[in-house]
Amino acid sequence: MPKKIRELIRILEKNGFKNRGGKGSHRNYLHPKGAKVTLSGKLGDDALIYQEKEVAIKIKEVEQI
Repeated sequence: MPKKIRELIRILEKNGFKNRGGKGSHRNYLHPKGAKVTLSGKLGDDALIYQEKEVAIKIKEVEQI
């Protein structure tokens, strides 16, 4: 079962990413160490596979720095 966009946002914020705003349904997240992630979709939408993978990759990237 895919995660919801709101769950991905919660995971990003828990790991230190800050919402920089966005346009329309897009949200741009930035970590103080320089990692960037853009999520699109409404909060209740199912996250797409590539979005879940991108969030996981960016979190690992930040932990390694």
